[in-house]
Amino acid sequence: MKQDATVVDALALATAVVDELIVTTARDTHAAVSRRAHGVVRRGMGPAGVPAEALHRGIAALVYGAVGVSVRGAGAGLARLAETGAGPGLEAGPRGRFVSAAVNGLIGEELRRERPRLAIEMGVRSGGRDVPLTPDGVAAAFPAATGRLVIFMHGLCENEDYWRRHRDRLGTTYGESLVAGGWTPVYVRANTGLGVRENGVALAALLQRLVEAWPGRVERIALVGHSMGGLVIRTATAVQAQAGPGHGAWTDLVTDIVTLGTPHLGAPLARTADRGTRLLARLPESAGIGTIIDRRSLGIRDLELGVAADVPVLPRARYRLVSATLSASPRHPVAHVLGDLLVTPYSAAGRDRRGTDLFPGAEVLHVGRTDHFGLLNHPDVHTALACWLDAG
Repeated sequence: MKQDATVVDALALATAVVDELIVTTARDTHAAVSRRAHGVVRRGMGPAGVPAEALHRGIAALVYGAVGVSVRGAGAGLARLAETGAGPGLEAGPRGRFVSAAVNGLIGEELRRERPRLAIEMGVRSGGRDVPLTPDGVAAAFPAATGRLVIFMHGLCENEDYWRRHRDRLGTTYGESLVAGGWTPVYVRANTGLGVRENGVALAALLQRLVEAWPGRVERIALVGHSMGGLVIRTATAVQAQAGPGHGAWTDLVTDIVTLGTPHLGAPLARTADRGTRLLARLPESAGIGTIIDRRSLGIRDLELGVAADVPVLPRARYRLVSATLSASPRHPVAHVLGDLLVTPYSAAGRDRRGTDLFPGAEVLHVGRTDHFGLLNHPDVHTALACWLDAG
């Protein structure tokens, strides 16, 4: 059985990151700058500048070496302490869950490989805990279960708590509002640092288990995904659809798919990070910074291009695509460049100027004067969801 991660595990990871990225990057950048500076000195002074260069290198090596040894020693001690299970659980409170989700989104593959206790496993969530996907476990987590399930899939570096954004201001969330319409909200959490396709496969299997364990007959399923969550949902439906209809497949019950700020055609910011990495790598003085950026997870890399157009849609499902822009109009020049700060309205609608249309006939809703995370709980989306999911 997997041991739960503790705060000590997180501290051990932090010290490793300090050693591997910060100290190493500072050392390599310092060395590159020093080589360039002393090269200029040598050209001007000749051999007379060599002793100063040698002294500088020696002092720098001593300082960085001492810092590295200290950090690695602290990390080793914390790692040994973590093995004993000491310290409060990382998942015990919302702040720890926030940190866990963010770190998994950034380096999720690495965590699964090297620090599995810190790696999130996809699961249905209730009360900050995973729900056992057994009849008894599901019945206990959903005592008021109905035959209508609305599944919420979060985005990159997020978790199920993000759907409560601005609840203090609006007094409700999407899931809570839909309860009045006979829907049962189900929140899924995933390691968003993994590839979109891998998470799609996991989500397809998870939803099949959920439907089979659900108390009573499932009549209808709606899927709501924010940002990357929409890509994971698309991939999950494609995975299940490949098996063909029938045999109790959960996709046979899906009537509605809603994506909120999903980069169906890729996210400009993710592409910028990729180009920035290549540019920084050209100079020794900035190569270390490029290495930090290049360490981004496969999940982040998948955002550069979105999900390929050959991923099929569910023929019986209604697709609703929500975009946001900082400007009031999606045709404003700011909207074309910045969109909602992360995703442009064209990408969120799966359409571009070259004639690409990933969702022919889909309904598109634009929400103006808001950003990417504003779509997690917005009055206009509340109204739209109530209308969309009220349809038979």
